[in-house]
Amino acid sequence: MNERMARRTLQEHLEECAKHEEKMRVAHKHLSTHLPLTKETFINLDEIQSGFLDQFVYRFSKLQDSLGEKIFPALLLLGRENIKGKTFLDILQRLEELDLLRAEDWIALRELRNEIAYEYSQNVEGVVQALNAIFEKSDMLLKIHAKVLEFVRERYKH
Repeated sequence: MNERMARRTLQEHLEECAKHEEKMRVAHKHLSTHLPLTKETFINLDEIQSGFLDQFVYRFSKLQDSLGEKIFPALLLLGRENIKGKTFLDILQRLEELDLLRAEDWIALRELRNEIAYEYSQNVEGVVQALNAIFEKSDMLLKIHAKVLEFVRERYKH
């Protein structure tokens, strides 16, 4: 893939991430009066509120997927870095060197996401704790996204 195509692909992925972030913000706004969730508020969410909750968790996951699977490798490839054969941890460490994130923060976000997927099929208290953790840590994900956008603007003049 030539550089022009790589830049275009990166821009498409960035637009996808922007949509995920916007949907997260909308859902958060609609749920803010119920946060932090309690077991009681969670059980008593109406259908619309439950929909916003699902949207928030889904978009949190999709934003993390898009950044991790598409944006991070694309950034390094555009920087002419060889990522072939590199583990995801290697990629995270390189991004940490570029001051885009802290690898341990990204891993914690990933574990949180995996926890909610597991807890959704388990007990209500676990679900509520996991959801509150996601709401609490969502700013961390959004800050990583913002740093990536700033990096792209400065480095690639998008």
